[in-house]
Amino acid sequence: MILKRSEFLKNYSNIILLLIGIISGTILGLLLGKKVEVLKPIGDIFLNLLFTAVIPLIFFAISSSIANIDRTKKMGKVMVVMFSVFVGTVLISAILTVLAVWMFPLPQNIDTVATVTEELKPQSFGDQAASLLTVNEFYELLSRKSMLAFIIFSFLVGFAASRSGEAGESFKRFLTGGDEVMKQLLILIMKLAPIGLGAYFAYQIGVFGPQLFGTYAHSMAIYYGLCTIYFVVFFSFYAFIAAGIPGVNIYWKNNIIPSFTALSTCSSVATIPANLAAAKAMKVPEHIANLAIPLGAPIHKDGSSISSIIKIAAVFAIMGKDFTDPYTILVALGITVIVSTVEGGIPNGGYIGEILVMTVYNFPIEMLPVVMIIGTLVDPMATLLNACGDTVCAMMVTRFTEGKNWLKKAITSAA
Repeated sequence: MILKRSEFLKNYSNIILLLIGIISGTILGLLLGKKVEVLKPIGDIFLNLLFTAVIPLIFFAISSSIANIDRTKKMGKVMVVMFSVFVGTVLISAILTVLAVWMFPLPQNIDTVATVTEELKPQSFGDQAASLLTVNEFYELLSRKSMLAFIIFSFLVGFAASRSGEAGESFKRFLTGGDEVMKQLLILIMKLAPIGLGAYFAYQIGVFGPQLFGTYAHSMAIYYGLCTIYFVVFFSFYAFIAAGIPGVNIYWKNNIIPSFTALSTCSSVATIPANLAAAKAMKVPEHIANLAIPLGAPIHKDGSSISSIIKIAAVFAIMGKDFTDPYTILVALGITVIVSTVEGGIPNGGYIGEILVMTVYNFPIEMLPVVMIIGTLVDPMATLLNACGDTVCAMMVTRFTEGKNWLKKAITSAA
C-alpha cells in the first residue's frame, strides 16, 4: 500500500504541485483583487526563462532526431501506412473537437478583451503563409515569434546532417549532446512552474476577474466529455475497421492493463511495455507492434490533439474572437499535427506546443498561462488516449498491410 502511494506521488507530483500553485494563486487573486499585480513579475520571470530555453531546445531536439535516423533502413509499406494512420486519427480527433466547440461554444469574456487583445494587421493568405513559414534574416529565426519557421529550419539542418556521412559525425554528436543538455535545462526550469504559474494565475483572477472560471469549467466539460466518447466509441470503431467485431472484442479484452498503466503513470512512454504485451495478445504481428508502439508513444497523441484545439478555442473565447473562421480552423489543425508529434520527444513538451500556439496566432503573452493551466488539468485523460490509441492503430496498420483476414489467420495459426 505504501509502495503504491509512493508511486502515485512520484507519477503525479508535478501535477499536484501545479494544482497547489494554481489554487493558491486563485485564492490570492480573489482576496487581493488588482493588488495582486505585484506578483506578476514572478510569473514573468518564469515565462521569460521558458521562452529563452525553448528555441535551442527545439533546435537540438528536432535536428538530432532527424540527423540520427539510419538512412539504410527503407521506409517501406508498413512505415507509410503507420504514419498515415497516426496522422489520420489525430486529424479525426481534432475535427471532432472543432465540431464540439462549435456545438457548445465557450463563453466569451468581453471584459478582458480590451486588456489583452493586441492589434493584428490584416494580411493576405499568401503573406500569412510566407510570414509563418519563412523569415528575412537568420537572426529572426531565434525569436519565439518565428517558431514555425524555426521548426522547419531545424528539420532541414537535421536532414543535412543525416546526408553528410562520416564528415558530419562530430556535428551529429554535438546535436545529440545539445539535445540532452537542453532537456535537463527545461526540467530545471519547470521546477519553478508551480510558483510561476501560481503567480500568473493570481494576476489573471485579480485583474480579469473570476469570469475566467467559466471558460476553464466549460473547456474541461467539453474535453472530458468528448474524450470519454472518443475513447469508447471511436477506439471501438477503429478496432472494428481493423478486424470487425472480433477485433473490437480482442481490443477491449486486452486494453485494461494499458489503460490503468497510462492513468497511474501519466506517461505514454511508461505504458510502452504494457502496450507491447497487449499488442501481442491482440495478435498484432511482432514486426508491426515493435515499430508502431515505440514510435506511437512520442508521435501519436489523440488526447493531445483534442486538448490542442480546446486550448486554442479557450484563448479565442477569452479574447472575444471568432474561432469558426475557416483559416483559423485550418491553422489550428496544422498546429495540432505538429504539437502531437514534436512534443513527444521533449520533457514537458506540451508547453512547447502551447508557445507555438501563441506565436502562430500572435496572442499576447498573458494568454500563455491559460493554455498551460488547461494542459495541466487535462493531462491524465490525454495520456489515456495517447497511450491506448497506439495499440488500436497497430491493429489498423496490420489490417492495411496484412489484409482484412489477418486476425482470423493469426488465431487459426495459434490454435
